[in-house]
Amino acid sequence: MTAIIDYGVGNLFSLKSSFAYIGEEAVVTNDPDKIMSADRVILPGVGAFGDAAKKLFDSGMADVLKKAAAEGIPILGICLGMQLLFERSYEYGEHEGLGFIEGSIRPIADRVDTEEYKIPQIGWNALKFTEKKSPLYKYINEGDHVYFVHSYYGSDCKKSLTATTEYGFDVTASVENGNVYGTQFHPEKSGDVGLKILKAFCEIQKS
Repeated sequence: MTAIIDYGVGNLFSLKSSFAYIGEEAVVTNDPDKIMSADRVILPGVGAFGDAAKKLFDSGMADVLKKAAAEGIPILGICLGMQLLFERSYEYGEHEGLGFIEGSIRPIADRVDTEEYKIPQIGWNALKFTEKKSPLYKYINEGDHVYFVHSYYGSDCKKSLTATTEYGFDVTASVENGNVYGTQFHPEKSGDVGLKILKAFCEIQKS
């Protein structure tokens, strides 16, 4: 069973529908017991980092996630959920993240010509794998396209980087550290490729 964490932020029910489509049970929950008994955990997220981080910490879900990570339960952060896995974000100030992934979240606008590259980055972009081939990608190929919607990106995360996408520079597309995974793109909005990524995540065993 997959626990999709409900902390007031995220596309919870489209995610749940994606899991149903691939034949996997998923529940939307903020119950610590259900989360800790799950086979895997999804941390969704849309919106601003600071607001989402406050909700995550104030709700107690940050502590539950840290316990789940320590116990080897596979965790997948999606979009803002991936960004929350990092140590900090510089989105409208400086905000603390969960610290599972070494690095920080910074604005795309600082790296590109904003007349040529629109902010936010919205649309389908190709994946370029790093040498650290992620188990998330066991059913897809380099160059497959996935769907992005974001204005900030993961930086200083070379040790955890598993894929990039080109948007004026090599933008972090996915990261992992042990049993913690993150995708900047939305698998649940990425058609058949995204469903294959979710299927692969469901096959990762507790470490």
